Amino acid sequence: MRKKLAELKTKVAPYEKSDTKSSIYQLINTIPPFFLIWFLAYQSLSVSIWISFALAVVAACFVVRTFIIFHDCTHQSFFKNKKANRVLGTITGIITHFPFEKWKRSHTIHHATSGNLDKRGTGDVWVMTVDEYVAATVWARLLYRLYRNPIVMFGLGPFYLYFISNRFNRKGAGRKERLNTYLINFAIAAIYGLLIWAIGWKALLIIQLPILFVSGSLGIWLFYVQHQFEDSYFETEDEWDYVKAAVDGSSYYKLPKVMQWLTGSIGFHHVHHLSPRVPNYNLEKAHESTPPLQKVTTITFTSSLKSIRFRLYDEKNKSFVSFKEVKKLLDTPKSRVHLKNIRPSLQEK
Repeated sequence: MRKKLAELKTKVAPYEKSDTKSSIYQLINTIPPFFLIWFLAYQSLSVSIWISFALAVVAACFVVRTFIIFHDCTHQSFFKNKKANRVLGTITGIITHFPFEKWKRSHTIHHATSGNLDKRGTGDVWVMTVDEYVAATVWARLLYRLYRNPIVMFGLGPFYLYFISNRFNRKGAGRKERLNTYLINFAIAAIYGLLIWAIGWKALLIIQLPILFVSGSLGIWLFYVQHQFEDSYFETEDEWDYVKAAVDGSSYYKLPKVMQWLTGSIGFHHVHHLSPRVPNYNLEKAHESTPPLQKVTTITFTSSLKSIRFRLYDEKNKSFVSFKEVKKLLDTPKSRVHLKNIRPSLQEK
């Protein structure tokens, strides 16, 4: 089985090469339209705030598409040249409000540890197992429930990312990482200052806040649903396998063609996790040319809505469960799992 899974990486390898022409074409049909729609949203304020809002929602979708370019740059897959990826990654980081070097590090760790129960906590969605949740304190459970609440995750989450998490360097960050965050922060502040001077703070808020909210919510949703499905892959370090985590732990999010285009084909998440060097415009090709990859867990927009109730991972049954399903464990003292049964590495966390 492992040999067959490993062969998948070899079959996908031909699609790892970036194509300069395709990359430039994607830049042209993504970034200029975003600025044009933003401008039209501003012009529409003199006609109707609702027209402006509708245009802001469309602009937000182009921010998501821009983020996919940023995302490819962090994997050094958008251009062949590393410096070109870093420069474009920084520019798109300004547009999307994400620090390039900082996010590149955390996202690399996410790929290297996705589905590994012993190495959770960096660049991923917070997931507790049933045993950990039952053994946790009341306050720890409350914090986790707040974190997994849709209103908090998809409503407040975007603003936390944009204005707090992405604006500060992590403890122990290197010089290059810190300077890159400072540069992007300075550029964002300068652009906002210029826009306030040019169009006023009210117009800026009316246009930019919906863009940030919608793009942030969409981004978090895409990341969330493609790893949080009923029979997703989670194993301890001694059983964890990179290829199996990619194929079984990442879903194929089958979206309408328009949404697939706007989200940079990130719905082919299983292909991306199997080979991060495949640029977004080659993900579908890799999927279609590799029959085994077409058998992975497929979710649609309708079926993905079920993931909202997947809150805890049940190690025994290898599936996600809801808070309601685990409530009886908390109500029955004899069913409680003691802290001594939790892996030492997770107790420390």
